[in-house]
Amino acid sequence: MKPSSTQNDTPADSSNEPAHPSPRKRWYASEDWLAVWIGAVALACCTAALYGSLPAQGEQKSAATQAGEKRLPLTTPMKKWLAKPMAWTDSPLEAFYVPGKKSVLAGIAGMFAVSMLLFGSATRILGTRWRDFVPAFSFVFLLALLAYLLASQTVIKQYNLEYALWALAMGMLISNTIGTPRFVRPALRTELYIKAGLVILGAEVLFSKLLTLGVPGMCVAWVVTPIVLISTYLFGQKVLKIRSRSLNMVISADMSVCGVSAAIATAAACKAKQEELSLAIGLSLSFTAIMMVLMPAIIHLLGMSEVLGGAWMGGTIDATGAVAAAGAALGDTALEVAATVKMIQNILIGVTAFGVATYWVLFVESEAGKSRPGATEIWTRFPKFVLGFVAASILFSLLYEQAERGPEIVTAIIKGSTKTLRGWFFCLAFVGIGLDTNFRKLAQSVEGGKPLVLYLAGQSLNLVLTLAMAWWMFEVVYKEQIDRLLQGVS
Repeated sequence: MKPSSTQNDTPADSSNEPAHPSPRKRWYASEDWLAVWIGAVALACCTAALYGSLPAQGEQKSAATQAGEKRLPLTTPMKKWLAKPMAWTDSPLEAFYVPGKKSVLAGIAGMFAVSMLLFGSATRILGTRWRDFVPAFSFVFLLALLAYLLASQTVIKQYNLEYALWALAMGMLISNTIGTPRFVRPALRTELYIKAGLVILGAEVLFSKLLTLGVPGMCVAWVVTPIVLISTYLFGQKVLKIRSRSLNMVISADMSVCGVSAAIATAAACKAKQEELSLAIGLSLSFTAIMMVLMPAIIHLLGMSEVLGGAWMGGTIDATGAVAAAGAALGDTALEVAATVKMIQNILIGVTAFGVATYWVLFVESEAGKSRPGATEIWTRFPKFVLGFVAASILFSLLYEQAERGPEIVTAIIKGSTKTLRGWFFCLAFVGIGLDTNFRKLAQSVEGGKPLVLYLAGQSLNLVLTLAMAWWMFEVVYKEQIDRLLQGVS
């Protein structure tokens, strides 16, 4: 079993999983492959729902055209069945129902039912009984709902305190005060939730959008990132002398690639402990909240262009949502550049996972006196959900480019359904991380503040190198081409 798995660290889980799965089942009865199937089913159903509604929407379009009205955008029928709390100011009830205007109660109930069915079926394959999973998942979903509710309050939204922070905080509060209830353990499938969300995220990483910025965007995302990752890891080993190599690697990948998503993939590849993953994610969320507020202000103060500022933020701020929020604070151009650079960087999730798995098998675990593992062990260690991420990206990129009304269809699917699914899956994962985090165990990984020093040193290097590369690419070498391209897009 993988020590990085939240579930495998608990007695409750080990009793739920079959001790010796049959060879015929072993290939798919793992969290990685189940995450791929969950993501595939979700994406297929959302796509089928939209295509099934196209004839009716075509009739509405014709009627609108004959009446001389504005062309109606495509929408998915899944939108009303997959929802999250709305923005509210005075009463939390406004997040669920506004008399005479809108209600998301059916959408939240639908989200609960869909999540319960998908993850309940997966955990049943892993050996957990439905009667154990249903009450446990209901508790976790309720905490995720509360996290969304807090994050949707208008004042809180102004400070960019996202649902991930609230979900993690509530989980940690419970686990370190009254303790995580035993009945909740069957639903603490943290990696399954976030891996399924990452497979769905692949549908949002479209090749045509990645190519928008061409070579400059690739240089910022693909040249600087590996340099920072390797340099930070070596700094942790050679200078800080961090005892846990897996903690060092997870923090380095978390900070340099794309935050939590990279941390999850890297933790699986190097068999990091749950406490190490929690520490890395906590550092990432904390500094992401700080950077998304400070960086737009610093860019304004220094008088940078929106293009340069957007590229700088896209390559350094960890979370995709935080990058979008920070880019929007500068302007539409900054938002477009920042989001595109971050999407290009997201591709490195799979590359990083494969690289770390290979390095760990061939070098870290191949110590003196031990036989060197073969290529089979690298494949065993490689996070298989990354294949789902890549496949989703390829298929939706082809749909976007080749299908009739492809851009409209893909946009409607993502905005109306898959993005909501992904957000809920991530929120469930953050709740699970919080519920499974013990401060006493976490303190053992702190090592006198070395992980914090590692993160600060790595992020400082990241900020400097990314700014230098972005300036050289966007303001010197390709300035005219980028200006023409962005004028054409706008």
